[in-house]
Amino acid sequence: MFFERPESGERAILVHIDMADEADRESPKELEELALSAGADPVAYLTGSRSLPNPKTFIGSGKIDELRDLVQFHEAELVIFNHALSPGQERNIEHALKCRVLDRTGLILDIFAQRARTHEGKLQVELAQLEHMSTRLIRGWTHLERQKGGIGLRGPGETQLETDRRLLRARIKSILKRLEKVRKQREQGRRARSRSEVPTVSLVGYTNAGKSTLFNNITEAEVYAADQLFATLDPTLRRVDLDDVGPAILADTVGFIRHLPHKLVEAFRATLQETTEATLLLHVIDAYDEDRQGHIDEVHSVLKEIGADDVLTLEVYNKIDLMDHAEPRIDRNDEGKPERVWLSAVSGVGTDLLFQAISELLADDMFHEELSLRPDEGGLRAQFYAQGAVLNESVDEQGRISLEVRLQKKDLLQLLSRMNIAPERYLGADVNKPEWLHS
Repeated sequence: MFFERPESGERAILVHIDMADEADRESPKELEELALSAGADPVAYLTGSRSLPNPKTFIGSGKIDELRDLVQFHEAELVIFNHALSPGQERNIEHALKCRVLDRTGLILDIFAQRARTHEGKLQVELAQLEHMSTRLIRGWTHLERQKGGIGLRGPGETQLETDRRLLRARIKSILKRLEKVRKQREQGRRARSRSEVPTVSLVGYTNAGKSTLFNNITEAEVYAADQLFATLDPTLRRVDLDDVGPAILADTVGFIRHLPHKLVEAFRATLQETTEATLLLHVIDAYDEDRQGHIDEVHSVLKEIGADDVLTLEVYNKIDLMDHAEPRIDRNDEGKPERVWLSAVSGVGTDLLFQAISELLADDMFHEELSLRPDEGGLRAQFYAQGAVLNESVDEQGRISLEVRLQKKDLLQLLSRMNIAPERYLGADVNKPEWLHS
């Protein structure tokens, strides 16, 4: 990957400052989880509060002195801020502390770099890293003079910084071109699934809510799942069979997080495309988390940003095994449709209710009826078989064919159109059904 990582955990000082603006506040607990997920070894935590960040060093001179003492006492190799730092602030703090400084965005990028497994995931992470690093290049090269020229090459030349920026621009351009190719391949796969009318169910939720554990439980897959942030980055697709629906595609996606760096949202737009074009979203929620509502709001915010806020959604309250007196159940809205399922992905309790709820929501678009066809309607019978829609068949003494069929209403409409049968005559509660269509 773009960044080389050490074998053992680096001793790190964590810094969290409470800002007066609620919108800028982060979670101190989340910073510790992020640091541990990155492989750091947090040895001290510096906290404080400010109305506004210091434009030069984010924190005041007194806090800088405290931080320097902590770094020297613990022999720390890294200081991690739970905030986004400007390149200038990062450089000034490093100069004062004589040690590496990482902000929240850089920390999340590092975790993403460790977790990416697929070719696309690695490309997307490197793109985000390069774009983040391009604003911070000057930090590493301020001491360098102009490059030396050889015989016939003497002159002003270009600075090492200019060379690096040029190389970065070329690399970014190359990655964007390769990602565009990957996006087209993904689009072809989605179009193929759309043509076959296979519904896609996409798992979304705050990081570490238990999406991958649930995915593994209901698909018997072996996706990496761990009690750490961003355990899953690469989208994984598996086929599942649902009652009254048939085959469906289940997609596991990257977890969301508060103030997800905008560069990552952009870089992972192709991955999150599985979410925007899903038939149904399963919003997995850590029911035991004390900041549950804040995480729900953050997921809604990201879904809106990527254009998936209008996709049909079922909330899945996970980890009820950690709660006292919590039982698996389905909560329904005023129309009786499932809107919330309570379960435990670890124990598997309640997953049968999840399947039931998914089937109910997706079966709204299903046509499941008993049809009676005349002997001369073999063409219609053949069309139903071609769709794989026939569940059962029998023939009476008069030669009439009785078919139990189940298929998407969209498919039925297309089939009727090909047979030159007016679909509006056969579907809907206020029309008379033909003689061969019996409930």
